[in-house]
Amino acid sequence: MRMSILPFAILTCATACSWSDVKIAPAPSATASGTPSTPSAGDKVIDHTVKTIDGETVSLSSYRGKTLLIVNTASACGLTPQYEQLEQLQQKYAGRGFTVLGFPCNDFGGQEPGTADEIKTFCSSKYAVSFPLFEKVRALGDKSPLYRTLTEEIDPTLRGEIKWNFTKFLVDSNGHVVARFEPLVKPLDPQLTAQIEKLLPQ
Repeated sequence: MRMSILPFAILTCATACSWSDVKIAPAPSATASGTPSTPSAGDKVIDHTVKTIDGETVSLSSYRGKTLLIVNTASACGLTPQYEQLEQLQQKYAGRGFTVLGFPCNDFGGQEPGTADEIKTFCSSKYAVSFPLFEKVRALGDKSPLYRTLTEEIDPTLRGEIKWNFTKFLVDSNGHVVARFEPLVKPLDPQLTAQIEKLLPQ
């Protein structure tokens, strides 16, 4: 029954919320030596320790040097088919130092109710997901530390509460969040891929 009303719920929220917003952090200003300055707050994103969907503890600092797209995902959402394009991004850019990081979240409409094994099986069987998946996070209320940073501690132009599943944060190779893409911005949207291209070696 809940699934049957999802399209209406998505349309309503898309109208009420800025679900198609794209936010880009301002270019860093130059220091006295002429080199760009970078906000120290950005480093906090990859300083977090998280658990993979298999329960292994990893530090996001192990991804330093890579361009990352951090996404809060869900398996029973009208936007769940975005998994397909996320995997296409992974396949297209992985060889150039890019990876998607998927963080399942049940905070929005209870649309990620499954266990870690169920989520992993769903993503593998339905969308052949090869990018890293992690344990469920809280993005609202008592937030997981990573999502507290993403919503409260990064560049002020990119902060703010998560509106729904599949909000995307683009992180450069130094660990700074440089862009935010709201749920209706598809992973292969030219605005998103253009920002990825800017960060990757040519």
